[in-house]
Amino acid sequence: MKGKDLNIAVLFDFYGEMLTEKQKDVIDLYYNEDLSLAEIAEHEGISRQGVRDNIKRGEAYLLELEEKLRFAENYRNLRFVLGSIDELAEDIYTVNEKYVYDNRIRQLSLEIRKMIESYNNDEGAEG
Repeated sequence: MKGKDLNIAVLFDFYGEMLTEKQKDVIDLYYNEDLSLAEIAEHEGISRQGVRDNIKRGEAYLLELEEKLRFAENYRNLRFVLGSIDELAEDIYTVNEKYVYDNRIRQLSLEIRKMIESYNNDEGAEG
């Protein structure tokens, strides 16, 4: 097999439960544990070709699911948007502190940043 597509590891996080047990096991060992095909074959008690076939079928299914559902793409977009909103809230806070100083603007910008931080912390606890 050629080099590992690390996008598969991300897709595995989203859709791994949709795979067969064998596909889930070999993909986890290959991408997350970084074992070779030979090591996985020995661990699973199947041939190297069997490992390769399970990985290829699993990868194809993960890619198909992402093409249809777009969970990983939407998650990446959400993370980008939240980062942008956080930066804008920080800019609003800074401009307010420097030029305007309206306590309501200050509080709202802090509240926005706190909501984003809370979301990020919740994501870390789940992942």
